[in-house]
Amino acid sequence: MADSFLVAAGKVRGLELHRERFAGSCAAAGFDGAGEFWDGSLSRIPTFGRWFPRFELTSDGPALQVRPAPSTGGRIRVAVHTGPDPRTSPLVKGPDLEALASLKKQAFATYSADEVLLVDTDGVALEAAYSALVWWEDDTLCFPPADRAFLPSVTARLLRQLASTQGVPTAERARTAADLESHETWLLNALHGIRPIHAWNHGPIDPLPASAATTYQSHLEALARPL
Repeated sequence: MADSFLVAAGKVRGLELHRERFAGSCAAAGFDGAGEFWDGSLSRIPTFGRWFPRFELTSDGPALQVRPAPSTGGRIRVAVHTGPDPRTSPLVKGPDLEALASLKKQAFATYSADEVLLVDTDGVALEAAYSALVWWEDDTLCFPPADRAFLPSVTARLLRQLASTQGVPTAERARTAADLESHETWLLNALHGIRPIHAWNHGPIDPLPASAATTYQSHLEALARPL
C-alpha cells in the first residue's frame, strides 16, 4: 500500500482524499492505524519548495519518505500494452508498482513512450501505469466504467467534481484504445495533474491546438490548500 502527492509551496490538492485512500487500503490489509500515522507525519513535510512525499505500509508498519518532486511534464506519447495484465491488486496502489514500472520501461524502449495504457480482456481502456484516464466526446468528459478494475484516482475524482461544479456533463463509457485515438484524451495523476496524449505508439504527433488541458490544469491547481 502506498500513496504520494505533490506539495508545492506548502499546498496540496485533495490531501484528505489521499489520506482516505491510503488509510482504507491499509485497513483492508489488516492495519488500522494508518490514518493516525498520516496525521502525525504531515509536519515532517517541508512547506517550502516542491516535494513528492510517499506514504507506504511496509512489513515494519507505516513509513513516510520525504522526496523532492520530479519535474512535471506536459503532452505525452503513450504506448498501448497488448500482453497479459501484470496487475495483481488493481484497486490498491502499491502492490503492482514494480510490475507497472517494468511496463513503462518497456514502452519507452519500444516506442519512446512516456506512459503505457492498460486494457482489460474486452479491450476496454482502463488506466495507464501511473495515471488515470479521461477523454472528451464532444462536450462530455468521459471516464472508464466504474465496474472495471482500475485504481480509484484522486486527481480524476477532483476533475469530476470540477466538471460538475462548472456544469460540464460527465459519463462513464467503455472505449478501446483505438476509439480514444480520435478523441482528446488525458492522463491524470497527483504529480503532473493533466497530461494530454499527443501521440500513440509509433504514430504521428497531434499538436492538439484546441486542447482544454491548460485551462483545466489551472482549475486543478487552484484546488491546492495549505498542508
